[in-house]
Amino acid sequence: MSIARPSALALASFVLIVAPSIVEAQMIAPNPYAAVPGVWAELPNGRTWGATSAVYPAPDGMSIWVAERCGVNSCADSDVDPILRYDLDGNLMTSFGSGMIYWPHGLHVDREGNVWIADAVGYGPEPAGRGHEIIKFSPEGEVLMILGEKGNPGQSETQFLRPSDMLVAPDGSIFVVDGHHANGNNRVVKFDAEGNYLMEWGETGTANGQFRDPHALAMDSRGRLFVGDRANSRIQIFTQDGEHLETWHQFGRPSGLFIDENDVLYSADSESNTGRNAGWRRGIYIGSAETGFVTAFIPDTEPDPDNSGTSAAEGVAVDAYGNVYGAEVGPRMLRKYVKRASGVHR
Repeated sequence: MSIARPSALALASFVLIVAPSIVEAQMIAPNPYAAVPGVWAELPNGRTWGATSAVYPAPDGMSIWVAERCGVNSCADSDVDPILRYDLDGNLMTSFGSGMIYWPHGLHVDREGNVWIADAVGYGPEPAGRGHEIIKFSPEGEVLMILGEKGNPGQSETQFLRPSDMLVAPDGSIFVVDGHHANGNNRVVKFDAEGNYLMEWGETGTANGQFRDPHALAMDSRGRLFVGDRANSRIQIFTQDGEHLETWHQFGRPSGLFIDENDVLYSADSESNTGRNAGWRRGIYIGSAETGFVTAFIPDTEPDPDNSGTSAAEGVAVDAYGNVYGAEVGPRMLRKYVKRASGVHR
């Protein structure tokens, strides 16, 4: 299997600048969105936003689920609810999860409205008895399923090491990317709808089918699984049985992925700079999951990405009106972007 090269259409979105030792790709796709100014969604009880990488719409697209790290970058000693649901005007509808999640990372909402959270633990010393698990909640906050062994990391059929994200396919199959480190488990794990282990694929490396920090998942209308292979600065596309189909580089260094019902692909790049994916800009890349053609780009406003570890959105989601939401770790914010020409500012 060979690496798929961007199509002629995809390349039309870039200007390639060839220098003696580097090839740089400068994004020139239009930005049809405007950021809602200020704090779009207020937290309860005077709380301030912490690092936020997890965001996903409800099945009807009329509300937004988000998980934030309890005002800082960890919920280690916090008693606040990290999982919150907002209507499209930014009003809080419900919240839950106090004391249950150490480092909320990925978030997925399945077709029944259940909320899935990846507790990736984070960086630094391992917290005793915390994290390394996937938790499925009802919309009311009842725990329905747990995958992984809390506080017991590993690489077995029942263990994870800092799982980053998960996705539920139309047939109920569950996919997990494990885990959050370029030298970690670097695999995709598949379970059936009841949480029974089925198979896995991947290992550390740069070849097709190998990963370095598989960070995000999305699925298109054809059932193809898109994996944000972040430290390799690419998206890899697979069948649901792990057969490699394509590799795309034109959507930046993906921290977060989302594919809407029209097969529009949104890829959040929060890390590109001179040292990581040189020549590519941070921001949200928008294009076709079918053709790979990049049609729009929401640029990051960070003026000095070379001295910023992460900025702009790590997680990305879209509501029923096509408004885009960026979950930001560095700036610690949930950002909403509305289409400039549509007049829809819900």
